Amino acid sequence: MSVPRMVYADADGNILDYPTLAMAGWAGGRWETVQSQQCIPLPEGSELFLLPGRQPVGADREGNFEALPSDPGGGPKPVNAVAAFLAPAHTATLWAAYRTNAGAPTLPLFAYGAVGFDQGQFVAAALRVDPLPRQDPGRFPPPERLAQAARRLLKRYEKNRLWQHLGNCALNYGCPAAKNLMLGRWEAPLPTATACNADCVGCISLQPSGTFPITQERIDFRPEPREVAEVALHHFEQGRDPLVSFGQGCEGEPLTQAELLRQAIILIRAKQPKGTINLNTNGSEPGEVKKLMAAGLSSIRVSINSLLPERHQAYYRPQGWSLDDALESLKVVKAAGGHTSLNLLTMPGVTDRFEEAEALYKLVADTGLDLIQWRNLNIDPEVYLEILGLEPPEERLGIEQLIKELKIRFPDLKHGYFNPKTEPARGQ
Repeated sequence: MSVPRMVYADADGNILDYPTLAMAGWAGGRWETVQSQQCIPLPEGSELFLLPGRQPVGADREGNFEALPSDPGGGPKPVNAVAAFLAPAHTATLWAAYRTNAGAPTLPLFAYGAVGFDQGQFVAAALRVDPLPRQDPGRFPPPERLAQAARRLLKRYEKNRLWQHLGNCALNYGCPAAKNLMLGRWEAPLPTATACNADCVGCISLQPSGTFPITQERIDFRPEPREVAEVALHHFEQGRDPLVSFGQGCEGEPLTQAELLRQAIILIRAKQPKGTINLNTNGSEPGEVKKLMAAGLSSIRVSINSLLPERHQAYYRPQGWSLDDALESLKVVKAAGGHTSLNLLTMPGVTDRFEEAEALYKLVADTGLDLIQWRNLNIDPEVYLEILGLEPPEERLGIEQLIKELKIRFPDLKHGYFNPKTEPARGQ
């Protein structure tokens, strides 16, 4: 059986494999060897990043780890480690192994999966956790066809500010959810919130401290309920396998606009009594969630980095709420007959520690959780370990083994990446 080889980026940005060092991975501050059975071919649509100021680390034949400081074929020229930002529906089981040089810049808000080269192709230490093709690159048409579809909709709804905002998300930011809205299929986004009641370290739309550059602009206006309903109703009436979701990366926390959401849901339900209306949230306001369920909300997805209060607090930095409120929101939705998902922000060597696993088992048992979405946490891993105050784990369960254990203990629990349709649209 072959062993994947380490890859590195030379001074010109070319990505090369290094034949005498095997691929290594990183888990919670500890390097690990990688076997070929731990890897899959690099998924289509994934991106390879070079990591500035970071030396690639591989393993020799005895399993000893070695950093590569300079180009073996180019004299003293420095080289950089390489990582994979995985395509949607995939979860990393190891992150890239590297040694950080003094003065290296903080990595931007992406996930950094371990990547190697094996039998003529790039491979990644990862799992496909969701078979749905909603954001597979091959399912998107050429840019000109997308632009044509978007222009027609933006002209039709030229007085609706939310439609115009989402058109910009699709055409300029390349947001897959906004693209699918323009193409009339699957899950459509409904951003509403300019503000948030948390100060997440890894927020992708607002970074007042400047620690990380933002990856997308936050919505800067409060849409009217009728504008929100107009987007949703169009999608329910015209879309293929449609559902709609409040709570997107281009906004703050939607529960800060709970009354707007409630009014929009009432308008939607007046014309579309069925069809999935989902809420992606930090779960901070269970009382407001209860009101939204009464208005016609179908499902909730609560984002969590950890089920240990001190780790949740360190990352989310909540303002006036706590992890207990987030878990109560899940219980509120289940009590009202809705569907519950956990958006588990995953990092190998942290999420799969034994204490985290035990807390996760307890949550599923206590709440009757329906689905875990295994989303890679987008953050510099060294920054994350520092804010959580964690040392490398002596042992860990492993992401793949954690999923297997959950399937054994809770056979009705689903695992995936995307929000599911929980009820049919009208006429289906």
